[in-house]
Amino acid sequence: MSAATKLSSKFQISIPKEVREQQGWRAGQEFVFLPKGKGVVLVPVPRREDLRGAAKGADGENYRDRNDRT
Repeated sequence: MSAATKLSSKFQISIPKEVREQQGWRAGQEFVFLPKGKGVVLVPVPRREDLRGAAKGADGENYRDRNDRT
């Protein structure tokens, strides 16, 4: 898929409908811009409930926190 858009005079960018629908993005969703070379990567900020279970099965043994660092 390839979709193009323009930067407005107010420095806003509209995300094309086909991209929004394909990605499942919704109004009010937050995003971050990650600089990469001469461009950026647009990444949605995950909601807390979307992260539930992401560390399922993680082993907490031998975990080092900031207090353990020398």
